[in-house]
Amino acid sequence: MEAVKKAAYPGQTGAAAQKFWTPKRKEALVGWLFLTPEIIGMLLLNVFALGFSLYLSFSKWDMLSGMSGIEWIGLGNYTELFRDPAILEALKNNLLYTLMTVPVPIAIALVLAVIINNSVFLKSYFKVVFFIPYISSIIAIAAVWSALLHPSLGPVNQFLMQLGIDSPPKWLVDPHTSLLSIAIISTWASLGYTIIIYTAGLTNISSEIYEAADIDGATPIKKFLRITVPLLRPTTFFLLITMLIGSFKVFDIISYLTEGGPNNSSTVLVYRIYEEGFRNYDMGYASAISWLLFAIIGVITAATWKLRNEHA
Repeated sequence: MEAVKKAAYPGQTGAAAQKFWTPKRKEALVGWLFLTPEIIGMLLLNVFALGFSLYLSFSKWDMLSGMSGIEWIGLGNYTELFRDPAILEALKNNLLYTLMTVPVPIAIALVLAVIINNSVFLKSYFKVVFFIPYISSIIAIAAVWSALLHPSLGPVNQFLMQLGIDSPPKWLVDPHTSLLSIAIISTWASLGYTIIIYTAGLTNISSEIYEAADIDGATPIKKFLRITVPLLRPTTFFLLITMLIGSFKVFDIISYLTEGGPNNSSTVLVYRIYEEGFRNYDMGYASAISWLLFAIIGVITAATWKLRNEHA
């Protein structure tokens, strides 16, 4: 019977295949073939690394003994996390750094963006000037600021002494001011990006709204507080989330300027991960710290999104 069907419809199989491979599906297949190397790389470098890191967080491994040296210890690393004073201090420093480099720069950038957008000639010039530090190498920026903030020879302290301040701050070498100094440098370097984002958001606000407010006799401050700030809320939430994540990932500028010192006053969680993993060779403990950091960022991001949805 099957032979009769094939004899009666000899081209059915070929027609069905031709019908299946439509031009749209062929185009999709080509696209997936181009994406295959990227997908394989993502699976190997991201998914596998993520799973292996999670496994290591429950293990003890010095990385020098090979894969056979991995020893399962359960929750031992996580128990040690909350008893380690260095981790608690790094977490405290991270929170202080976040408070100094997220809300304050957002407020400054918003005010500067409004001024540039409404009251400044050559707007494009000022946008470029503010944006240059953001696209520059953070290590180059740190090197320049390290010279500027030198305790005795730096131009900043030389200027302060000229003003009559006999004992100016020691900035990066003082445990009381090292984290603040790094926060100032980071804020200065990233301010241009925040200004550009806010400037783009301001262009989406219709001028008719401001004209109606002018007719009603609204002052510039009232227009700023009741029109600009509410309408820029989506932009603010975007910046808030990205800057929060960035503040918890800070490493390079701290590594270059202070190496977490003096006296661990500028040590943050990512720097502790680096120290435990690549100086103490305790990859299991470093993995546990990284998962703690992941959990903190996840909770903060979820809370921020929930707050955004409530005010949407």
